[in-house]
Amino acid sequence: MIPEKLLEVLKQDGVVAIATLGQDGLHMVNTWNSYVRITDDERILIPVGYMNRTESNIAFDNNILITLGSSKVAGNIGPGTGFLIKGTASFIKSGPDFDIMKETFSWARATMAVTADTITQTL
Repeated sequence: MIPEKLLEVLKQDGVVAIATLGQDGLHMVNTWNSYVRITDDERILIPVGYMNRTESNIAFDNNILITLGSSKVAGNIGPGTGFLIKGTASFIKSGPDFDIMKETFSWARATMAVTADTITQTL
C-alpha cells in the first residue's frame, strides 16, 4: 500500500533519484516529484524523456531503487521526510499508461511503470 505520507511528498517540490544496474554497473538519473503519478492499482508511473541508459539497464535487470523526499512534509524525527522504494520496472511505449503520461507530459517518449515491493520511510 502506498503510504499517505508518500502521497503528501509527491505534492511538494523535490528530486526523485532512480538507480538501476546494467552491464556497465550502477546508474542513476533524476526526475521531479511532480512528474510521478500513482495508478489505482498502486503502480508508480514516471514520464521518460531521455533515460536511455536507464531503459537499457531495466532490459538487463528490472530491479530498481527510487528515493524521494521533501523538506516540507513532517518526518519521523523533525521537518522533512524521505522514502526508499524497491521494486521492478518496465518501459511502456503504448497503451493506457503511456497515453495518460503523454497527455500531461508531451515530451515523454515512454512511461516507466514501477511495481513497488517495499516502500520504507527513511526520515
